Amino acid sequence: MHAQREACEAFIRSQAGEGWRLIKTAYDDGGFSGGGMERLGLQQLLANIREGLVDTIVVYKVDRLTRSLTDFARMVELFDAKGVSFVAVTQQFNTTTSMGRLTLNALLSFAQFEREVIGERIRDKVAASKRKGVWMGGVLPLGYDVHERKLLVNHDEAETVKHIFERYLELGSVRLLANDLRQRGIISSAKVSRKGNARGGKQFSRGALYHLLSNPIYLGEIRHKHECHPGLHEAIVGRELWERVQQQLQKEYGGRSAGD
Repeated sequence: MHAQREACEAFIRSQAGEGWRLIKTAYDDGGFSGGGMERLGLQQLLANIREGLVDTIVVYKVDRLTRSLTDFARMVELFDAKGVSFVAVTQQFNTTTSMGRLTLNALLSFAQFEREVIGERIRDKVAASKRKGVWMGGVLPLGYDVHERKLLVNHDEAETVKHIFERYLELGSVRLLANDLRQRGIISSAKVSRKGNARGGKQFSRGALYHLLSNPIYLGEIRHKHECHPGLHEAIVGRELWERVQQQLQKEYGGRSAGD
């Protein structure tokens, strides 16, 4: 660490003719890896950049700052916003020069490529899981609880779901259904997400009712894009009731959603 700091300081002194000046603060994280962003030295550096206290960053190697191209791309956004240059003394990486900026752009292109590859892998994994009938998270649907990522029927809420399906067929209108539920004091179930955010516990809107009535999860299926796959969870409504409700929705909206 001491040798690396000396090399950086020597480079800064060599640029004195360009007006460079070494500040007293040295940002280091001891023996911690450059793989994570939550390092005290790095966070202090980023905070000082935001405060306008730094205009050039000098490191021994690029991986001393971070080993993640994605994290580096995020840092570069901050550097650009604050007019900060970046130098790696042992790699001829210097964004104060045209060649250094070209190298930076190449690295950022690889970072974008890395993000896209990771995104494709995640999308492929989600698609494969849904084809197997696995619920992949999101807003927990009324009528179900979740345990170890598996949907389990909440029987009290399931009765409300069945009532909504049956009452919709009787009334033939989502608008009338929303008014009817409001008059009966039937509201959506209050739920708390894994992040602690509260949802539900309020009157059903027409959009929420349309989404509920057209959600194949209540038929025991998982939807992925325009395809439905048999789910690993138990259905709440039978196929005959489900199909009659879909026919009525088609008559009422003709392919449009309740929010259109």
